[in-house]
Amino acid sequence: MNKYTNTKDKQSMKGKTVVITGASGGAGRAIAVEFARAGAKLVLAGRRSMALEEVVEECNETGAESAVAITTDVTDAAAVLLLAKTAFEIYGRIDVWVNNAGILAAGSFTDTPIEILDQVIKTNLMGYLHGAHAVLPYFIGQQRGILINNISIGGWFPVPYATGYSASKFGLRGFSEALRGELTKWPEIYVCDAFPAFLDTPGIRHAANFTGRYLKPAPPVYDPRKLAVAIVKLAHNPKPSVTIGSIATFLRLSHFLFPALSRNITAKVIESYLKVADHVPLTNGNVFRPLKYGSGVYGGWSRFSPPSRRKTATVLLFTSAAALFLLKMTRR
Repeated sequence: MNKYTNTKDKQSMKGKTVVITGASGGAGRAIAVEFARAGAKLVLAGRRSMALEEVVEECNETGAESAVAITTDVTDAAAVLLLAKTAFEIYGRIDVWVNNAGILAAGSFTDTPIEILDQVIKTNLMGYLHGAHAVLPYFIGQQRGILINNISIGGWFPVPYATGYSASKFGLRGFSEALRGELTKWPEIYVCDAFPAFLDTPGIRHAANFTGRYLKPAPPVYDPRKLAVAIVKLAHNPKPSVTIGSIATFLRLSHFLFPALSRNITAKVIESYLKVADHVPLTNGNVFRPLKYGSGVYGGWSRFSPPSRRKTATVLLFTSAAALFLLKMTRR
């Protein structure tokens, strides 16, 4: 029997220790608060010390058994090892580790400086490997543990003009698959991947931007708490992967069935948007150092995006879906 199908239906998070990277804002903060509601012991990691302390306070007020902050840059393997060691020393065990820290760089491949692409890979891919490498010895010592990788639909669906991001997310999917193969001898150690659709977080406001145009997520954007609920459910009932949001399911299926067509439509939609978007200065964003703003859960996209643009993007998305469906019918 597959070990992912042989789990208890429900179990409390009370008494369980959960480590979350990238917890100082956005999806990471939402995940931390959701685990706090479940009564977990929390170790929250990120680059922004003051923002982490705010999240610790919120989690303690929300119902966490205990919560501590440890300033950590996931690109530093030694710092991540220290994070795991400190978490274990504080609570005596680590039950769940959530790899979540991530960054974005937008721009054509040749216009994006190579040092920016390097740092995207170091954060989004190597940061997750650092987390897994640090926590697995504790899981193996305990003979149990759950590693959850928040990957995004970008792990299935390529994003033109964000090639470093796509490379990191596709790489994470391969990493998880390979690691599951190695861990079959430990039936109570799980590797779970989450693939959310576009989320209403501050993340894109923090992005490195070499397009020279104002960036915004493609609608529809989802409440980050939808992802947070799904992550906590994975901690209750581990599964190899879960897709969050109907649009994520559609994008995953469309690329599986028609990779070239879906990829090319996406490129055209992005190019069309960049032609009309407002001009902005080029920026490294938060790639090399954290930014002071945007430590909340939400980015404001669902409230402040102009309705006309939301409608246009949604029409484009579902027109693409219809085109894929009709093409499939004509090929039968």
